[in-house]
Amino acid sequence: MLVIDKEISNIFEKTIKSLYGDRNIKNLDITVATKEEFGDFQTNFAMMNSKIIGDNPRKIAQNIIDNIVDNDIVEKLEIAGPGFINIFLKVQYLNNLIKNVLTKKYDFSFLDTHGDVVIDFSSPNIAKRMHIGHLRSTVIGDSIARIYRYLNYHVIADNHIGDWGTQFGKLIIGYRTWLNKSTYDENPIEELERVYVEFAKASENSDILEENARIELKKLQDGDEKNYNLWKEFVSESLKEYNKLYKRLGVHFDTYYGESFYHDMMKDIIKELLDKKIAVDDDGAKVVFFDEKDNLYPCIVEKKDGAFLYSTSDVATIKFRKENYNLNKIIYLTDERQQDHFKQVFKITDMLGWTIEKHHIWFGIMTFDDAILSTRGGNVIRLEMLLDESKRRAYNTVNEKNPLLSEEEKNNIAEIVGIGAIKYADLSQNRQSPVKFEWNKILSFEGNTAPYLQYSYARIKSILRRAKNDNKEITDDKEVNIYEKQERILANHILIFPMAVLKAAETFKPNIIADYLFELAKKFNTFYNSCPILNQEDDVLYSRGQLIKAIGKTLKEGLYLLGIETLEKM
Repeated sequence: MLVIDKEISNIFEKTIKSLYGDRNIKNLDITVATKEEFGDFQTNFAMMNSKIIGDNPRKIAQNIIDNIVDNDIVEKLEIAGPGFINIFLKVQYLNNLIKNVLTKKYDFSFLDTHGDVVIDFSSPNIAKRMHIGHLRSTVIGDSIARIYRYLNYHVIADNHIGDWGTQFGKLIIGYRTWLNKSTYDENPIEELERVYVEFAKASENSDILEENARIELKKLQDGDEKNYNLWKEFVSESLKEYNKLYKRLGVHFDTYYGESFYHDMMKDIIKELLDKKIAVDDDGAKVVFFDEKDNLYPCIVEKKDGAFLYSTSDVATIKFRKENYNLNKIIYLTDERQQDHFKQVFKITDMLGWTIEKHHIWFGIMTFDDAILSTRGGNVIRLEMLLDESKRRAYNTVNEKNPLLSEEEKNNIAEIVGIGAIKYADLSQNRQSPVKFEWNKILSFEGNTAPYLQYSYARIKSILRRAKNDNKEITDDKEVNIYEKQERILANHILIFPMAVLKAAETFKPNIIADYLFELAKKFNTFYNSCPILNQEDDVLYSRGQLIKAIGKTLKEGLYLLGIETLEKM
């Protein structure tokens, strides 16, 4: 099924070509009408191309209207203002499209989906528990991966874990000196964090400890069996812990290629940079200096002591991906503090002549309004703690509203609503803006929240069940007949869903989908309050039933793209 703006565009393109030939005409943009009285869609083509065509915009618009090619889509066209063309669609066309929404997939074949889209997100450091700082990268990255898969791209979700570096020498010393074995067996990551802190405290007054840590790290890097086995254990136990959280969040990764994976490539990267005179020796260190117009600080790729840096690792990562994937693009998700780092890395790869489409998708910081949670024990907020707190609060609401549900049902609803609320509170915001979590707001069943959208979906499912119980099942073969104003408003909004998905993919902003879903849910609830569905004549009941069924399908698909589950009952 063609995306609606593409289908309308085809009609206008044929008309424009017949009138103006193959001139260097600017893109034809079909947009949703800003007001209902302006029709269903609009285009500003005449104004954008008046100079190229050499005529008054209103005359161009009138010429297009007078000569529009025969079609089964457009009911009428009108000129507005300085040359806008308002587009009114045929009702039968809308009727057919709503039925198609229920049975067909959208056609995105106009996109260049060749090759692999590698999305690099989450990236926790081994032997440290995940905290709220990992939430935004994880949920935004997962949503972008879902969006690109929906558009038929081949996506590779990669978790570039921090599994190499100086901390491992310290961890090995800490493990052998301060480890409590029983605590470690019960909670390995928490105990590794504790012994790491113990090392930091003890090394404040001991240069020997730091030196010993460097020795143990060198042994690890040289392949010492005991140290290597310990390192493998740290990585394995950490991933077990992370995967529990990823499972709760519904997040999937295709690869876990961490820093260690690229370590052996880094010497060759330095050699290539030196051979091509991109990096130079600067007092023993290897440094890339950029052109003044690039406005970038020099980038150290190898320290005086021969140690590599994140920049070296990231250049090696891009080289590996370039050589082992058929790349369409690479997308990185990190916080705003790494903007300069990725500008340097991307510039270095450009200087190396690697023509790869690369995007650094950065996001703002996160704060909380709950002092108890945010200062508990004076520690950073653990991600698990955040999820548990949201589930607890959601459980209390479910228990209050539906006390007769079984404990299993209450816990299942609380988990889905609680985690959905956290994800939506993040994803519904412009990712470049700071996000403040306000518990009462994000778990509310009113306003722009996940519970409101989940409840709207459950409400639709309840109506469809009631119709079935009344022997009026809403099957896909029932006819759709749009008569009322509210029905048309709903139908139009359902049909622009793929346009919202495309815009979210283009801008890497899942909040565009969230905004769309909130508007859809509001329009549905307005429709439901003014246009009864049950207890109507059969033709009205079935038509409106098909309409809300299409809304339910769209809500579910849209929430899935945000990584949020729906519930049949709430």
